[in-house]
Amino acid sequence: MRALKVTKVAALALTFAWMAGCSSTSTQTDSSDLSGGMGGTDGAMTSGMGDSGSLSGSSLPGAVANLQTVFYFDFDQSTVRSDSIADLEAHARYLASNPQAQVRLEGHADERGTREYNMALGERRGNAVSRFLMVNGVSSGQVEVVSYGEEKPAIMGHDNSSWSENRRVELKYVN
Repeated sequence: MRALKVTKVAALALTFAWMAGCSSTSTQTDSSDLSGGMGGTDGAMTSGMGDSGSLSGSSLPGAVANLQTVFYFDFDQSTVRSDSIADLEAHARYLASNPQAQVRLEGHADERGTREYNMALGERRGNAVSRFLMVNGVSSGQVEVVSYGEEKPAIMGHDNSSWSENRRVELKYVN
């Protein structure tokens, strides 16, 4: 009987330790990104280089200016889709040959599911793209993953069309 109580207490303690470890990845990003949410932050989960400016549109490096920078995911999935592979490989070649170049991978989810689940799903999606890049020669120091979950939708709406546009990872070159 006593061994059973000790086992339960140990399991409970490990659960709390695991939860505390998981919650420590949540940080506040740039103050210009504050848009409400819990405690006045947007709740972005980050790992990597920290926040810095990003290059957009015409200011992308020439070798990658014509490549796709938004990669979509299926519902409740964090697996890189086959229609993303060619462009991701080209980004990986550019990054591997330019070690000073850095990217931020911003993971997003649609509005379905809890806020916490969508934050984790956005991070899993960003990490999937990050792993793909690293397997293809990119250094881990060149990649930052940020999850916005459902907080920054690309399209406002409550239908399949809107949801499919919001399940994404945006690849942004940073300076």
